[in-house]
Amino acid sequence: MQRKRVILFVSVMMIILSILIVRLAQIQLFESKHFTNRDINLISQSVAQRSKEIVIDAERGNLLDRDGKQLTVAYKTVLILFPFLKDIEWDVSSVAEILKVDNSQLRQKVQAIKDPIVYGEREPFILSNEQMEEINQLEIPGVFAARKSYPIYERPAEQLLGIANRDFLLTKRYPNKHLSNITRLGATGMEKSFDELLSGEGETKLIYHVDGKGRPLFGSNVKYVHPASPFYPLNIRTTLDFEWQQRMEMLVDKNEVTKGGMVLIDIEDNSVVAMVSRPKVNPVNPFAHGEEGTNNFMVQNQVLGSIFKTVIAAAAIDYGLDAKSRMFDCNRSINGEIDENYQYGMLNFKDSFARSCNYTFATVGKELMSIEPLVVDSYANKLGLSIKVGWQGDFYHLKGFQQLADEEQGQVFSDPRNRKDTNLIALTSIGQLDVRSTPLAVANMMATIARGGEKQMVRVASQLEYKNGTKVKSFQSKKIVGKNIKPYTAISLQKLLLEVVNHDLGTGRQLQNLPYQVAGKSGTGETGKKVNGQQLENKWFAGYFPYDNPRYALVTVRLDAKSTDPSPLSLFADIVKEIHRLDHST
Repeated sequence: MQRKRVILFVSVMMIILSILIVRLAQIQLFESKHFTNRDINLISQSVAQRSKEIVIDAERGNLLDRDGKQLTVAYKTVLILFPFLKDIEWDVSSVAEILKVDNSQLRQKVQAIKDPIVYGEREPFILSNEQMEEINQLEIPGVFAARKSYPIYERPAEQLLGIANRDFLLTKRYPNKHLSNITRLGATGMEKSFDELLSGEGETKLIYHVDGKGRPLFGSNVKYVHPASPFYPLNIRTTLDFEWQQRMEMLVDKNEVTKGGMVLIDIEDNSVVAMVSRPKVNPVNPFAHGEEGTNNFMVQNQVLGSIFKTVIAAAAIDYGLDAKSRMFDCNRSINGEIDENYQYGMLNFKDSFARSCNYTFATVGKELMSIEPLVVDSYANKLGLSIKVGWQGDFYHLKGFQQLADEEQGQVFSDPRNRKDTNLIALTSIGQLDVRSTPLAVANMMATIARGGEKQMVRVASQLEYKNGTKVKSFQSKKIVGKNIKPYTAISLQKLLLEVVNHDLGTGRQLQNLPYQVAGKSGTGETGKKVNGQQLENKWFAGYFPYDNPRYALVTVRLDAKSTDPSPLSLFADIVKEIHRLDHST
């Protein structure tokens, strides 16, 4: 009996010892760098326990505006103080004199700290270049003046630029990079699209080792640790103009756009100068349930409404269905019955486009589809509404790179069978049913028409740069593969778009007499959503200007708007006036 107890005891002890050995091997050998599902690096954590450090540069690349202004990371010259100063004699009076602060105030701050800090902490005391040089010339251990990086949280174009968060799974994302667990990785927008290029090789920091009681282990010797290469991380020069972006955001908010926004494209190089999406990002908890602020609605599909009539018009021109002498009964709805809401009378094709007569385009759409079942799809593709228009291709060492990874692809018919139903064709021809596209693609369509029919990819970044500002590689302008509309078709569409504004009863007549002559198209898309029994709509205006020498393509849109909400025309007009002012300011 006693022998059995001994055997049982020894067996239990052997099992426990085996478990401990396996656990020890897991910690020290097999999972020392990737411990638990949080991917904890135990080696770096053990080093952190034996040291005190302060990161002065998180080594993540910056997104810059087109003139090189920092948009996502700012550098501030600050004073860094280490806690061991409380245990040594140091020249506090000289430092206080340089800062022009009271000696006792500076000494009290040091006495209260347990870890290295930036003087001023959340509102850091900013040093001039002269102050930085004077402080560092004192060569006081534990007192350093340095340029420290700070993420810019109140960013312009916040949805386009995106968010970079701390990510505990970063070693799985980038197994070959030496990144700490506090490294921020791109979660949305361009921060996400360009993440592999923006992520550096490590952090720049000031560090010193401590004993078990937190005292300096090797004296007051602070070590400066930085990555090997002075050229990394890389920066991305965007096509945004910081001043213009700020002005556009002010105008969007002034016009009380709660959901929607605007896209402004420079037609010459087909790049985004400004992009605004609303609602804003929730700064406290951007990814909370029900929050829409992280969505960039300018690159997400929306119901177009009459904007899509531009596609039908392009096809009608090429198929000869736009004859001046041909008249359409615009007292009727798309099903041929009398329309009780809109009584426009008999209109030709040009006036039908200017006044956005649904009957005309439903009729022409059905005629086109009877001639060629894929004609509407084809012209939506030629004008770029049913494809992704953001810049994409091989770049640097990345294959199939997309500048706008979150961009959605438009569509015309979701079900091929809908092409055979005349009622569904009629709805499609006026931009309803399954028709979807992004505001970015709509703006690009206007740019395509303005330049004579050639469609190009839209850029939001112009080049990749080393940390010192030297260019690494440019994002060259690229044409979109596929067929274009003919130059004659583009010229005819230009005249139709101008008539929308110039016609006495045109849907864009509010834009007459602006400092730049505008051509464009309005649209109202029924979303199928209701609030308190009231139908919600997408209200659009898309166009380009100046008409005689096109430089800008612009889209303004209110999404999920009530019928009583203002049209986007007032915002469009305000933007045109502001751009004219910016163009002529010295």
